Amino acid sequence: MKLRTFLASAVAAAAALAFATPALAQNYKSEYRMSLVLGPAFPWGKGGELWANKVKEKTQGRINIKLYPGVSLIQGDQTREFSALRQGVIDMAIGSTINWSPQVKALNLFSLPFLFPDYAAVDAVTQGDVGKSLFQTLEKAGVVPLAWGENGYREISNSKHPIKTPADLKGMKIRVVGSPLFLDTFTALGANPTQMSWADAQPAMASGAVDGQENPLSVYQAAKLSTVAQKYITLWNYMNDPLIFVVNKDIWNSWTPADREAVKQAAIEAGREEIAIARKGMVEEGKPLLKEIAAGGVTVTQLTPAERESFVKATRPVYDKWKGQIGADLVNAAEKAIAARKQ
Repeated sequence: MKLRTFLASAVAAAAALAFATPALAQNYKSEYRMSLVLGPAFPWGKGGELWANKVKEKTQGRINIKLYPGVSLIQGDQTREFSALRQGVIDMAIGSTINWSPQVKALNLFSLPFLFPDYAAVDAVTQGDVGKSLFQTLEKAGVVPLAWGENGYREISNSKHPIKTPADLKGMKIRVVGSPLFLDTFTALGANPTQMSWADAQPAMASGAVDGQENPLSVYQAAKLSTVAQKYITLWNYMNDPLIFVVNKDIWNSWTPADREAVKQAAIEAGREEIAIARKGMVEEGKPLLKEIAAGGVTVTQLTPAERESFVKATRPVYDKWKGQIGADLVNAAEKAIAARKQ
């Protein structure tokens, strides 16, 4: 009887140890830090919230994630996020291809003016061979990319008048992020691009220090930009800003294979849901988001194909210059995928 009791106890102890091993042996942190530019009031931050919740559920609480919106882990400097992620200052992030493009040149692909005419074009690139190639580039740069999300098409707003031609932008101060390609694009259009962080942008618009900005309409609405004099919006789909779900390499390697797979699947699911949230109101018939914006006293301008073409022509020299810097083979592959997309 004693022997049977002893054996039962030994088996129970071994089983308990086996279940505890992943967390104990891998030296997991009690909390992991996720960097985001925008909080859960925006699709971007909602994506972070979804990812964190799904990871907690799929790992039975072994991996707990805290969100740090406003890129607060790096004092609000969006362009330092990728370097901080590589260095381990940040454990994981959902980052913008724009913000990471100074460190990873290939990500400038998405900032090429007027490359992506519609959502099908974006999906053809991110979900195809080009997307896989970009993930390989990111891995070589020292991080672990897991899934795509989306900030959205960046439309232009201003406080002065409707924008229908490049001439309407002449001399206008437009807030842009810290990307040389953005500076080139808006300079080619005759505007005065002014680089500043998102935290500084809204007070600058309210005071009239800048005339306009470009951002997805979901950001425009959530940030209530109509209240800071942004009363004119032009839909021009000049670029789309995909997001990337990423983990620091050392953190990734500290987890068990099972937990890595759980984190990856959580990222893929959260990314899919976040993209749907980011596109809400723009993919349904009648584009209800535009009606909602116009109801707030905002003038919404939708360009005709001919009007849009005038912007395409004005920025073509910028496109050609940057195609070489990004890599002609990569851009050609993206152009081919877009041409072959299913509408």
